[in-house]
Amino acid sequence: MFKIFIVEDDENLVNLLKEHLHKFGYMTQSVNDFETVRSQFEQYDPQLVLLDVNLPKYDGYYWCRQFRSISTCPIVFISARDGKMDQVMALENGADDYITKPFDYEIAMAKIKSQLRRAYGSYAAANNERTLTIDGLTLDVERLTLSIGSSQTDLSHTEAKILDELMQRSGQVVSRDRLLEKIWDDQAFVDDNTLNVYVTRVRKKLAQLGIEEGVQTIRGRGYRLHPNWSEET
Repeated sequence: MFKIFIVEDDENLVNLLKEHLHKFGYMTQSVNDFETVRSQFEQYDPQLVLLDVNLPKYDGYYWCRQFRSISTCPIVFISARDGKMDQVMALENGADDYITKPFDYEIAMAKIKSQLRRAYGSYAAANNERTLTIDGLTLDVERLTLSIGSSQTDLSHTEAKILDELMQRSGQVVSRDRLLEKIWDDQAFVDDNTLNVYVTRVRKKLAQLGIEEGVQTIRGRGYRLHPNWSEET
């Protein structure tokens, strides 16, 4: 049974979320002290987090970074802040999805189920225990690491998904639409800047391994993994 951790200060919303989640058989725990959110998260060890932006003490972006430093579980923001930059910031800080309030509970539950499938269920089965290696560059999909030689860097779920798609089609152009479909179920809030943010992060991770210009932008078409870095590193 999946455990879901709710970080939300609106008690009415927390109770409604718990009611719907329990109908699907999920276990839940909500924050009872906003001074000790991280320790509560560690003790509960959830499979998914529902997280608001506006919270007492520290905002949701801060807690998202805290969770990401110790866990790769899916994090879904649920917030009344519907600006594009709020959503981009959530994704940039490690979130997997963003739902704006007010929301349809059926859609919210579908998104939660989808994230759990991707991380632990039928969708994850194709990815777990799988690595990709291109010209000495190795992506470990399960452990969320990227390495070449003795150098290694950690990845977020989203960074790994982008690299997975690019490495499977090394040397080919992967369209922006394909990457968006790979990463997000619902593209309603995703704009060009969102994908740009993540591609930039992927480039930085490659650069940490000594691979400069590892992802090429093909204007008007999409992105391509540079196939000849082994000659340059």
